[in-house]
Amino acid sequence: MVRLSDPSAIIEFGRFSILPHRRQLLAEGQPIRLGGRAFDLLLALLDAPGIAVGKDKLLSRIWPGRIVEENRLQSEISALRKALGADRDLIQTVSGRGYQFTGEIRELGADVGARSVPAPLAVPVPPLPVTNLSDSVSEPIGRQAALAEVSDLATHDAAERRQITAMSCEAIGVTARADGIGLEDLHEAIGAFHRCVSEIVDRHDGFVASHLGNTILVLFGYPAAHEHDAEQAIRAGLELCAAVRTLTLGVNAPMRCRIGIATGMVIVGDLVAVGEIRDHGIVGDAPDLAVRLQMSAPPDTVTIEPTTWRLIGNLLDCHDLGALDTNSDTRPIRRWQVLGESVVASRFEALHGSELTPLVGRDEEIDLLLRRWARAKAGDGQIILVSGEAGLGKSRITAAFEERLHAEPHLRLRYFCSPYHQDSALYPIIDLLGRAAGFTGNDPPAAKLEKLEALLARTAPPDEDVALLADLMSLPAAARHPLPDLSPQRKKKRTLEALIRQLEGLAHESPVVAAWEDAHWLDPTSQELLDLTVEHVRRLPVLLIVTFRPEFQPAWAGQPRVSMLALNRLDRRDRTVLMEQIAGGKTLPNEVVSQIAERTDGVPLFVEELTKSVLESGLLREENDRYVLDRQLPPLAIPMTLHASLLARLDRLGSARRVAQIGAAIGRQFSYALVRAASRLPEDELQADLGQLVASELVFQRGTPPDAVYSFKHALVQDAAHGSLLRNARQQLHAEIAEALAAHSPEIVESQPELLAQHYAEAGLVERLSPFGARPVTDPSCAQRWRRRLRNFKRGWTSWRCCPTSPNAGKKSSSFPALWARC
Repeated sequence: MVRLSDPSAIIEFGRFSILPHRRQLLAEGQPIRLGGRAFDLLLALLDAPGIAVGKDKLLSRIWPGRIVEENRLQSEISALRKALGADRDLIQTVSGRGYQFTGEIRELGADVGARSVPAPLAVPVPPLPVTNLSDSVSEPIGRQAALAEVSDLATHDAAERRQITAMSCEAIGVTARADGIGLEDLHEAIGAFHRCVSEIVDRHDGFVASHLGNTILVLFGYPAAHEHDAEQAIRAGLELCAAVRTLTLGVNAPMRCRIGIATGMVIVGDLVAVGEIRDHGIVGDAPDLAVRLQMSAPPDTVTIEPTTWRLIGNLLDCHDLGALDTNSDTRPIRRWQVLGESVVASRFEALHGSELTPLVGRDEEIDLLLRRWARAKAGDGQIILVSGEAGLGKSRITAAFEERLHAEPHLRLRYFCSPYHQDSALYPIIDLLGRAAGFTGNDPPAAKLEKLEALLARTAPPDEDVALLADLMSLPAAARHPLPDLSPQRKKKRTLEALIRQLEGLAHESPVVAAWEDAHWLDPTSQELLDLTVEHVRRLPVLLIVTFRPEFQPAWAGQPRVSMLALNRLDRRDRTVLMEQIAGGKTLPNEVVSQIAERTDGVPLFVEELTKSVLESGLLREENDRYVLDRQLPPLAIPMTLHASLLARLDRLGSARRVAQIGAAIGRQFSYALVRAASRLPEDELQADLGQLVASELVFQRGTPPDAVYSFKHALVQDAAHGSLLRNARQQLHAEIAEALAAHSPEIVESQPELLAQHYAEAGLVERLSPFGARPVTDPSCAQRWRRRLRNFKRGWTSWRCCPTSPNAGKKSSSFPALWARC
């Protein structure tokens, strides 16, 4: 039995470690995001390893003194398994008995070697541009051998460049007298505020970076990025404002809070890394700006700045507050107060606006949808499964298809799955019924019930169906529609049947297009409903469209009347057409078109966002029917709108993230032999990490180790991996790659000397470049290759040499006339 009550206990199982006293789960030394109740659930299962723990016992331990439905426990089990990733089978379901932990557990004492773990970060004090943070706390977290081999660059604490959303929240209305009377009340109030913040932030994937008195700084996007960090921060802020008002405390005035949120690039992590000294901090404007916004915000409000406002699109309603005077040399910053949810139901439309970019390169896909629609209208129901990675245009194709049908009589049903409601049973249905019935936020329950009854009357459902659907919408039962006394399982079954009857009734009136968008975010009960829907639509005039990302595996693929539509990337011609349309029909310079086409890899969202970024950058000038470059085109930066989703893909890799960074530094394509030499990892660890990269579909693999060659699926993912490294880390890594090339790949050095020169230049090792300037080139074909390759190298070298922060900039410049002459 593991003694979890021991304050110094450290629990290990497999690659995981638990610090019970800090309520922290780590995988190979890196913190894993895990909710408070899921963490309690894990501890409860670890208390009885190899023994089935009953559901009632788990419910009473996780929610003591409360009556909680069993599906809440199932949600926490799902969250725990998700956190364990590939080791999710450690939590086994024992039919009819409960759940069981099947792994082998070890308890470690305080004499085990220690590694620094992320420490609390201090609240930024305006107007300092750099936020100093508190000392870190070292804790023993795992095997002594594992600690010895981890380099500074590979640790979670290593400073790195990140896009984060900072949320500064302050409790107001609680004070103590100058003579100290009321301090205990204040202490209790602030403690309750801290617990409230911690619980809400945890649900929204935030990280409590620091707290000082009644002010707390929270980061979203660190230590792990998520696709919608800015939106998560705002939703957490709105929930926090509502929750703080409900706190009942022994203070004279009610507690309230105000919140400021800002997004930007920062350097975060260990800023010193000298010996045993650890100084965690954030360098960047976002935390400081969040504090300024919080200080200017009225009570019970969330205030945001322009970058965050642009990232959320129309997902949330905002009120323009005008400019915030920063009392400095910088320009005043515009700000908005977030009011709440917008009326726009579709995430795609909310994020992209009402005027969509014309669809390009999808004629065959639209044609397939139209052919299947013709069959469905005739009563031969059809199911189309639209699959593709994020950004390929699944929702855009669905919208374009519906535009084609605007003149045809039909009924459109749109079910939107949400990343924030994967544990909310039948959320897409509840959302659809609320929108169709015309619910408003001010409607009392009685008014909502009348609207729902009017909506359902179209299909004349039985009273039991009305009662079940009213109950689904959390509306009180009416005398005219009594709710039957059913067990939870029977009620769920009857509710799903009632929803199927609704669909059948609507289809008998008019052909139906039913689109389920983003099915990879389905909750389990909605998945059951969708399974039933697929079975029934085959005999109805219904076209069922289901869009999803590749990680969702539909059980209906290959069945009769089910068509699979896997979206491909745009070819070079279609990419160019899309760029021109975004540019308003004006021709873009060839250099811009080439760089955008090469770096976006045919993903329409990448093309659109990178093109918009260039148009807004000031690099181009309009001349009649074209744009022209005002100056030399630099490497294009990743747009803010894409940065979080790209970094999130890398953060999900865990320890394999370091191998991705090494590969990114080598280039778009890298060999197993070279990454092995540069990483110095044991063979089994390297192959496991590379296998994870391939399994995550971030890289493609050709051949098998030791002869395998890998290539990044997207150039922007490579850029994100390389760009997260700081200059010193990048230089060290490029130096290691150059040495590995020289030592292990003499044939590459001979055939591609500019590759070795490029890594030496990136490493700042100018003195190593001298031999490349004097090397004779006599073969005409070789000379041609040299000129082509060195043009790229020359651009990179010039940018590095002109950088004022480059420590060796300007040195040994006399070594290069011969080299430049070849270009």
